[in-house]
Amino acid sequence: MFVAARAASSKTADSTVVLDVGDLLGITDHFVITSGSNVRQVRTIAEEIELRVKEQGGGSPRYIEGLDDARWVLLDYGQFVVHVFLAEARRYYDLERLWADAPRVEQAGRAAHRVGVEL
Repeated sequence: MFVAARAASSKTADSTVVLDVGDLLGITDHFVITSGSNVRQVRTIAEEIELRVKEQGGGSPRYIEGLDDARWVLLDYGQFVVHVFLAEARRYYDLERLWADAPRVEQAGRAAHRVGVEL
């Protein structure tokens, strides 16, 4: 999941967060939530995540949804699910509010490095 978060950040994704939803949801352990400012950037972020996770031995997503429209791309890796939103769609669906009870693992990037988490 941290590989996915780092990959999103490398493509200048906006406000990448990782939520620990395992105790609340039961079908996955973590959500990686990020966004891009336009459809092209959303696709680029999703493609970069897929490439980097595969390079690091995480395999391909079990399921991909939304790549054609690219307003909300979902990459399901089983143990974690990546949500790449168009900024306006992210504000509308507001998963961080919906899953407010889920602890934030760390905001991917600088904060994870501060606490010694390997991205």
